[in-house]
Amino acid sequence: MKQFAILACACAILIGSIRPGSAGDLIPEDVADAMQSADIVILGEIHDNPQHHLVQTEAIEAISPSAVVWEMVTEEGAQRLAQKAATNPEELSRILRWAESGWPPLSMYYPVFQATNAPVYGAMVPRAAAQAAMKRGAATALGADAARYGLTVPLAPDDQAAREADQLLAHCNAIPEESLPQMVAIQRLRDAVLTRSILTAVEETGGPVAVITGNGHARKDRGIPTFLSRLRPGLKVFVLGQSEDGVINGEFDAVIDSPTIDREDPCKAFE
Repeated sequence: MKQFAILACACAILIGSIRPGSAGDLIPEDVADAMQSADIVILGEIHDNPQHHLVQTEAIEAISPSAVVWEMVTEEGAQRLAQKAATNPEELSRILRWAESGWPPLSMYYPVFQATNAPVYGAMVPRAAAQAAMKRGAATALGADAARYGLTVPLAPDDQAAREADQLLAHCNAIPEESLPQMVAIQRLRDAVLTRSILTAVEETGGPVAVITGNGHARKDRGIPTFLSRLRPGLKVFVLGQSEDGVINGEFDAVIDSPTIDREDPCKAFE
């Protein structure tokens, strides 16, 4: 039987059994209560784990957000969706141009989209913009907002080194070390763009706002929450991380653990 480990405030561990592949009993009551009292609920994930999206679906249903910010959706895609609501997954995929996005199949995410009628806010950095930022610097992608979001300020040396080491490991030690600072800068850019979309959603809808994103952007020690705490310290933020077989990096308010899925060795792509 599958089990989920909950690390409340990254310290206390609670374990409960669930029915395989089921939704509706995946989130402990105390975690759901904490989500419901927050202004912003950041729902982390490992992108290709279907169970993580069932947890997000249950969380969205519990939160009843006024808006949902998506790392996987561009601003243009969200605008198209606002103009023409989708009634089936094929239409949603076409509106969002999901097949071109490079994300896992939309079938994994479709239950999350179905969980609420709240407006969708896009926060994905388009591939062309990311490539341009790699050449000219991540701060240039935000223009006048770069300073506000801290992109013009270098990270502390220890923090920079730790993030570069994470990027190297994530890319199977197969990318040139001279490219690592740019990879870290792009990650910070994505954090900033997500934060900007979150704040826009709060201003336009009043909240609460849910956020669908990877664990790396969700983590409290270096991701979106660090931007929010600096820009809007009065907002109450709850962060859920999702691990596989107990493995996760970073700090979260709670962590829900799922079994590791079968997947091809990602390092094969670098061979």
